[in-house]
Amino acid sequence: MKRYFIIFFSSIFLFSSCISSKKITRKNKINNVISEARSYVGTPYKWGGNTKKGIDCSGLLVKSFESAGIRIPRTTGEQIELGKKISLNKSLKGDLVFFAFGKNRRKVTHVGVISKVKSINNKNFIHASSSKGVIETQLFKDYYLKRIKKIKRIF
Repeated sequence: MKRYFIIFFSSIFLFSSCISSKKITRKNKINNVISEARSYVGTPYKWGGNTKKGIDCSGLLVKSFESAGIRIPRTTGEQIELGKKISLNKSLKGDLVFFAFGKNRRKVTHVGVISKVKSINNKNFIHASSSKGVIETQLFKDYYLKRIKKIKRIF
């Protein structure tokens, strides 16, 4: 009888520990990425930087995705090769948005991460602006919409 008692309570302990262990879901990973990116808001822009003293756009994404246990390449040019292409209308929180700024509007030079989706045409993204540092801003502004080159979903 003692033996059954021990087995019964041991199985309850094992079963309950499985239930209580935190399941790392896609949603949890996305929330980690966004939370980490937001922790950099106000950080000054620094080309090639990857700390809270100064960071660039691709460095911000490297740090943000690291917080979710995901390693991504360091440069925007390499990051654009990741994941699956998504249309702007179907883009969700956690998707990467690539832009072409400067004289050559074909070359991707900037990246941010979609941080909030209020509706199909009301989305925010976090990025490291060369003039304002890390900011969270509305994606649906002419300035950004005209320069979007690609949106990619990594997970």
